[in-house]
Amino acid sequence: MVRLLTITALIFLYGCEDTGLYQQVMFTPDARWSKSFEPRMSFSIQDTASSYRIFFLLRHTDAYPFSNIWVNVKSRLPGETVERAKRFELRLATDDHWLGTGMDDLFDHRILLYRNPVKFSKPGDYSIRLSHDMRVEPLEGVVNLGLRIEKVN
Repeated sequence: MVRLLTITALIFLYGCEDTGLYQQVMFTPDARWSKSFEPRMSFSIQDTASSYRIFFLLRHTDAYPFSNIWVNVKSRLPGETVERAKRFELRLATDDHWLGTGMDDLFDHRILLYRNPVKFSKPGDYSIRLSHDMRVEPLEGVVNLGLRIEKVN
């Protein structure tokens, strides 16, 4: 099972599609996302005239017990010391099936965080920290999570 997860993750990380400006995916320890695990991701934006789409990436097993997930996205803009926080409820399933793409018992989700494209106000290095805001601790079945930023053409 570990070998299958590793191979699947490598395919996910190094897929043939390369339209994103930035993408980073992190593994959760033992496929469990605890509140103390808050992965930090950094990226650089130089083009403040363009618009971008921001996606939350999630891979979970069929054992994930919920049809949604609450995620906190904490961001720090270039030159600032204070983090800005936004909370998202992301739908993962309907009553009868997962919304993401699946292979065996693994399901991938690429969920758009903002309905409209986002413009970054300052050029420079941005920092994002992700955490979950679910009542269950830890969240079982969460294999990895990440962020993807695509420039709008």
